[in-house]
Amino acid sequence: MAAALGIGRFVYTPILPAMLGPLSWSKADAGLVASANFLGYFLGALLAGHALVAARPRFWLLTALAISAVSTIAMAMPSDIASFAALRFIGGIASALVIVCASTLVLERLAFSGRGPLSAIHFAGVGLGILMSAIAVSATLASGAGWRSLWIVAGAIAGLAAVMAAWLIPVAEHVTAPPRQKAADTHPSRLGAMVLAYGLFGFGYVITATFLVTIVRGADDVRVLEPWVWVLFGLAAIPSVAVWTWLGQRIGIMNAYGVACIVEAVGVAASVEWVTIPGVCVSALVLGGTFMGLTALGFMAARILSAENSHQALGRMTASFSIGQMAGPTLAGFLSEQSGSFRVPSLIAAAALIAAAGLAAWTSWAAENDRQTYLTANGD
Repeated sequence: MAAALGIGRFVYTPILPAMLGPLSWSKADAGLVASANFLGYFLGALLAGHALVAARPRFWLLTALAISAVSTIAMAMPSDIASFAALRFIGGIASALVIVCASTLVLERLAFSGRGPLSAIHFAGVGLGILMSAIAVSATLASGAGWRSLWIVAGAIAGLAAVMAAWLIPVAEHVTAPPRQKAADTHPSRLGAMVLAYGLFGFGYVITATFLVTIVRGADDVRVLEPWVWVLFGLAAIPSVAVWTWLGQRIGIMNAYGVACIVEAVGVAASVEWVTIPGVCVSALVLGGTFMGLTALGFMAARILSAENSHQALGRMTASFSIGQMAGPTLAGFLSEQSGSFRVPSLIAAAALIAAAGLAAWTSWAAENDRQTYLTANGD
């Protein structure tokens, strides 16, 4: 997760400002390259749901980790938009395969052993990768290196992490948890609502997550935060899954998902409405402190609502998420070119997160209502 998501997916954000000037990119160009990564993520999510991948998750996980590291290093080579977009597309495919295959392996093993809460450690890997890459990028920039060196350093770190993953993951194929009976609250419309809510989350977080460092660089009052804002984002992401999982155990997974969406909407709005040093810090901490929590809660909700076919449900969730991600940077790049800022697309993104919170609340209510009806009908 640290290699393919924390670095392979998110290192584009801190490197992007260093690329804009030398490559003469517009914000629309940057958004197009970002969206290419998310298009690949969408295709990877579809591939991850295929039976061939489900049958050999370890093989596909390690293959995708290798592709992610190589495509990250290769970003140092081209100078044209098409080549950059192609490499980010390939990296996106790898990222989706990693998150689905790794989550299938880890969540199944934890469920089998009755240690589900430890899933927080698994998802915290993304925050760890963001933190490592943010520090590496800041240190490399401070040494006077150019943007090409940044990609090489980031890719090398991702490669080392991939080697460690190969060493740590058992050679035996994944352990399948004992078959679960279909829960009383399982219903296709409930899963569909969460799939849609997950897509809205993908749209809602991605504009700020892609352009936050660029926003900071473009504002004189907060430019001093440029080397640190992504470090704050990564630091907040590391404990976030444990915090939101804890809340989910107390108020319900879907309810916690809705609360996290509302909190994240505040962080997204703050990035454009409160452009001061405290405001940007709050935005980075809130966004970093919710996006992986929402990712984990979404996957947990999918397992609850999908009965026995969790791998396919995770693939559907990831595909929906990637559609939201694809739309976000393209829309943000276009609107920012028209308006001169990221304010309008960011506020649209915050509204999408509020809508996702509403869907999650409805899902939670409907599931509880179904459960009560089931208990009443069976005399419990």
